[in-house]
Amino acid sequence: MPNIKSAIKRVKTNDKRRAQNTAQKSALRTAVKNFETAAEAGNAEQAQAAFVDAMKKLDKAATKGLIHKNAASRQKSRLAKKLNGLSA
Repeated sequence: MPNIKSAIKRVKTNDKRRAQNTAQKSALRTAVKNFETAAEAGNAEQAQAAFVDAMKKLDKAATKGLIHKNAASRQKSRLAKKLNGLSA
């Protein structure tokens, strides 16, 4: 454990940030999974609502640097493709 006051604070803030990142990433994965289960079930309106939620979480995660912006864009594209295939 650190002895210096600033180092102690860094440990505390790092722990807090790690917890927030973990929670946000978990919520992101859950949102994507909710969309995929709704899409597989063929429920178009439920899939549409889950799609909007997943897009919002992906954009926010990319903005915060939680995931790379290109990774978020790729996931969004794949989900949109699934949604369009469902409605067609």
